[in-house]
Amino acid sequence: MRRQPGVVTAAPFVLTEALMTTGHDYAGGVYVVGLLPQGRGVPEVTSIRSHATSGDFRFASTDGQHRGVVLGKLLAARFNRWPGDSINLLSAGGGKINAVTGGFVPRVERFEVTGIVATGMYEYDNAYAFVALDKAQQLAGLGQGVTGIEVKTTDRWAASAIATRLVATLGWPYRTVDWEEQNSSLFQALKLEKLGMGVILLLIVLVAAFNIVSTLTMVVADKTKEIGILKAMGMPAHSIRRIFFAQGLVIGVVGTLLGLLLGFTAAIALDKYKLIALDPAVYFIDHLPVATEPRDVLWIVVSSIVVAAIATVYPSLQASRLFPIDAIRHE
Repeated sequence: MRRQPGVVTAAPFVLTEALMTTGHDYAGGVYVVGLLPQGRGVPEVTSIRSHATSGDFRFASTDGQHRGVVLGKLLAARFNRWPGDSINLLSAGGGKINAVTGGFVPRVERFEVTGIVATGMYEYDNAYAFVALDKAQQLAGLGQGVTGIEVKTTDRWAASAIATRLVATLGWPYRTVDWEEQNSSLFQALKLEKLGMGVILLLIVLVAAFNIVSTLTMVVADKTKEIGILKAMGMPAHSIRRIFFAQGLVIGVVGTLLGLLLGFTAAIALDKYKLIALDPAVYFIDHLPVATEPRDVLWIVVSSIVVAAIATVYPSLQASRLFPIDAIRHE
């Protein structure tokens, strides 16, 4: 996997489900992820280790058996288990059949909480527990097997193409799932929301364009005498049009630059200080994230200036068509 073009690094992982108990009546299902313990030379495929708020991902327990577990922040709060406490994980992986009841005899593994992780994603913080890879293999009854291999690519947007190439290289029965496919429903909702926001933004720009038209029309009415004098002195119509075109363009450019400054300032503040909090149980994240896309910003700037330029057409034509005698008749 690591030798494939576009792959930065790769590492095995185990993903299984288990029942978590803490010595009292309350129990709940969790996703158990088995990772290589953090250390020198261990590949960093994802950024999950950097989100640890306490402890680390070495899974170093007090008994020296690497039976540590890192819990999501909300999961730890739900079970009231923090570093130094212990938990039990029950799994049916590799379990035997009870001859009397015909049910599974669960596999029970005891772990010591050695860290807390907070990703800001409700799905992970509320239901994920991370253990050492070999302990997850035991819990899932996989022996030396793993659930899959995590792959880090040079560019996140190239992940889909690299995944297709990996499938073609490895052949059946291997398959790949990229990050866009894992979150397809979320991205579809975001695309629809982005389309709606684009329409709203276009309407705002059009309203601003009408303001420019009305402003320049009032200027033409107010400067009728001056326009008549200039035309009587020999200024051609295209020069009159150019004056009002330049005025409207300056208004559009200055307004766009001020909007960019205000927008970038607000975006940086929102992202840095997390000013807009969200309910993670509803939105899966705890705050409104802000990502600035240079291509989108460029399209908005160009569109705003173009609309401002188009808005000058009617007032400039109106000014250029004034007859000098009509303009200065009553002066």
